[in-house]
Amino acid sequence: MVVVGSGPAGQRAAIQGAKSGKRVAVVERREVVGGACVNTGTIPSKTMREAVMHFSGYKYQNIYGANYRVKEKITMADLIFRVQHVIKTEVDVSHSQLTRNGVETLWGQAAFVDPNTIRVENSRQTSEYRAEIFIIATGTKPACSSKVPFNNRNILNSDQVLDLKEIPKTFIVVGGGVIGVEYACMFAALGVRVILIERRPRLLEFADGEIVEALCYHLRDRRVTLRLNEEVSSVEDCGDGRVVANLASNKKINGDALLYAVGRQGNVDNLNLEAAGLTSDDRGRIAVDQDYRTKVPHIFAAGDVIGFPSLASVSREQGRIAAAKAYNLPVHSNPETYPYGIYTIPEISFIGKTEEALTDADVPYEVGVAYYREIARGQIRGDTTGRLKLIFHRDTREILGIHIIGEGASELLHIGQAVMVLKGTVDYFVDTVFNYPTLAECYKAAAFNGLNRLG
Repeated sequence: MVVVGSGPAGQRAAIQGAKSGKRVAVVERREVVGGACVNTGTIPSKTMREAVMHFSGYKYQNIYGANYRVKEKITMADLIFRVQHVIKTEVDVSHSQLTRNGVETLWGQAAFVDPNTIRVENSRQTSEYRAEIFIIATGTKPACSSKVPFNNRNILNSDQVLDLKEIPKTFIVVGGGVIGVEYACMFAALGVRVILIERRPRLLEFADGEIVEALCYHLRDRRVTLRLNEEVSSVEDCGDGRVVANLASNKKINGDALLYAVGRQGNVDNLNLEAAGLTSDDRGRIAVDQDYRTKVPHIFAAGDVIGFPSLASVSREQGRIAAAKAYNLPVHSNPETYPYGIYTIPEISFIGKTEEALTDADVPYEVGVAYYREIARGQIRGDTTGRLKLIFHRDTREILGIHIIGEGASELLHIGQAVMVLKGTVDYFVDTVFNYPTLAECYKAAAFNGLNRLG
């Protein structure tokens, strides 16, 4: 088996192949393993968030006052120091796991010669390899736009944020998806004046409306300006360290730096997919069936290169399943119960259906809500703004969705996920004793709240 790409999907696919007794090689064009997830995307941004939370004193400002800071003058160097440390460790861990499982790493750019042969080219040599199974896990890169003159200085894409020499006073973020909103939150927590521009009427439109509304409240409370229903027609580099975003509505937005975070493009440009009998769509995505098999039966694709949901956690699972299916091994996974973690400030995590989706499907449901401010642990931690929302079926009481906003949301969600996957009802939370004080108590409070509404 040859796996192209060593990100979450590629790494798990390779290890699953190796554990199945196959000879496996991973092709990686960077000089390090881990893909965009470890080197430019998930790990750097989440580590930067943690550094921002620490230095800004965000978690404790409710207790010690809005002016509380761990460090008065925070610099990009402060943030990058921690990021580089974590990246190095994660690269080492990923490489160790591949080596330990007997996976060979081939460094260079991969390109198909024919459906069974791949060429790997680096600065020293070009080699060709044949395999019975191929798994494409090349991930994505930030989408470009002719409207935006990227300069890797103060007009940036999401891979370049850490290249900022200093923290800007005013930061323009174009794009209200996950990446744009996460970075908007980070810079706002540092005291930067952030202007977030999104062409749709709301942010994160796949998430629960009430939770997104709560996030928007937090953003505005941090002096973030939300420009919704607005489209950027052009961006100008003024040359004096200033950037101007011209909107289609004739508004002009001035700032010191601009992040363009509108969409991502599949990394397929150099793969020579045609030689393998494959194509990609206009966003570089490769079509697959439910087993992650492409239209060429022995070639699979997994991870961000196949599109939504583009989550590192899901990519790992897709890679594992693709490798197992390639060799007809028994494997089971249910995409309906994949969780989402969005590392905004405060973070958001959810699983299952939203109220909007259930309303559209005419499903009779009820909602129970618990607020961190009413839970002792919320007061102790200084987070009095979070909330947990349970959605359950009115008749069967089965859990249909869980939506959380607040610190620790992505960890807290997994309690509810276990109950939901095992087809539990809201009564489980009523009958269960949770440690006190914990945020997990939110489940019990939300369950009582929801059952009280049944009348």
